[in-house]
Amino acid sequence: MSGDRSFQLLEVRADRLDASPATPRRRWSEEAKARLVEETLAPDANVSAIARRHGVLPSQLFGWRRQALKAGTVAPVDRGEAVGFAQVQQVPSPGMIEIVIADAVVRVGADVDARQLQVVLRAVRAR
Repeated sequence: MSGDRSFQLLEVRADRLDASPATPRRRWSEEAKARLVEETLAPDANVSAIARRHGVLPSQLFGWRRQALKAGTVAPVDRGEAVGFAQVQQVPSPGMIEIVIADAVVRVGADVDARQLQVVLRAVRAR
């Protein structure tokens, strides 16, 4: 044995050895759940953004919404006529996409802004 006699002290916290989380579970009232679910049913609602804003996991909020719809406590929002499919065809020009929705054709380049394309496609579907 050498003349250096050092030792290490390990600190153990019993509460962190369990499989339980460091913070206790939050309990959401039925009113709070209903309010959040109603917010997700609004047209153009982003469920993940709503969940982040309120400190809930998106999967939890989707689960609450699924349960509420199944139980009939909320009604699904009618978003108009649903488009069954969108046909995508290759266009002769490289980097171009042609999107056919019903009788409308939308051609876009690779540099199109995703938000702007979303606005255009919603407008085409709404007509």
